[in-house]
Amino acid sequence: MLKNLNRFQEALCKREQAGTLRTLKQKVEGVDFYSNDYLGLARSKEFQNILLEKINKNPQLLSGSTGSRLISGNSKVVAFTENFIAEKHQFSSALLFPSGYNANLALFSTLPDRHDTIIVDEQIHRSVHDACTMSNARKLKFKHNDIQHLESILERQTGHCYIAIESLYSMEGDLAPICEIAELAKKYEAALIVDEAHAFGVFGNGLVDQYGLQDRVTANVITYGKALGAHGAAILCNDTVKSYLINFASPFIYTTSAQDFQWMSIKTGYDFLEYHKEFSILLQENIKIFRSHGLESPSSETSPVQSIIIPDNQKLKSLQETLSKEGFLTYAIYSPTVKEGTERLRICLHSFNTETEITRLTEAIIDFI
Repeated sequence: MLKNLNRFQEALCKREQAGTLRTLKQKVEGVDFYSNDYLGLARSKEFQNILLEKINKNPQLLSGSTGSRLISGNSKVVAFTENFIAEKHQFSSALLFPSGYNANLALFSTLPDRHDTIIVDEQIHRSVHDACTMSNARKLKFKHNDIQHLESILERQTGHCYIAIESLYSMEGDLAPICEIAELAKKYEAALIVDEAHAFGVFGNGLVDQYGLQDRVTANVITYGKALGAHGAAILCNDTVKSYLINFASPFIYTTSAQDFQWMSIKTGYDFLEYHKEFSILLQENIKIFRSHGLESPSSETSPVQSIIIPDNQKLKSLQETLSKEGFLTYAIYSPTVKEGTERLRICLHSFNTETEITRLTEAIIDFI
């Protein structure tokens, strides 16, 4: 044990010397340009009061579920919410999970077998990479959003393939060519899995819904800890895939179900957004204001995530500290989280940011650069 502790400490010291040591920090006051609360639901007093009213009417929502979904945790609330979500997204089935990470672990550790190949976009979320290590399938990577490279990999495969993408990437802030990838999946009879953690809410019910690709997608992952201001995730799929996951997915089978309050919050969030479509409109207006200042970014012009590449860890750290002193909360992403030379300041825009705040932020970045 002592030898292991020494090894652990050496690794931590290396990170500290490189300026990339992760530590937990309390939330501080400032202008939010770093959270995933894109539509402001997590801070909405109106939304909070609606949830509080539901709890007051039914305090049992706050109680623990007492077991996994296969034992005592399959309540009427979670079953009703799954049916609602499936209908809302025009899939035959939905299966809820405590988080998007758990949902991806379940999908990629369960569906592919040792004869299959999982082909992932090189910028896919870490949860997918972790899930692939739990699978017996082979994993290959294709260059980010590169259709030609993806096809060159597909045409060399002899077994069944799974293609894993995000519709909106959280590091680059750019959109996947989802329709073209769906065409490739059809051409090569590959299963397509789309993670919409950052697209749901920002683009209605997500880009799979927007482009009507439900019949082209084997599984569509929707998470609720971002634009919905809640927590949890749903895998949208057909009845067979849902039943297979219930029977064989360890992250589902061996996890205690979340309390009903979580599932109720998700259903209430959908209803709330239905009556507050102005939030996504305000968000797009703020994205336009940010983009109008001419900062160079690889991000999509409609994405709430806007990355500014600062290819130097120390310079990036200085920029974030400068912005913090000005009262702006931003998030710096250092290597090795991203490739060396692609370090970036990750700016998240929200429906509640003001034009003055956005202008002051961009001016401060321009002055520093």
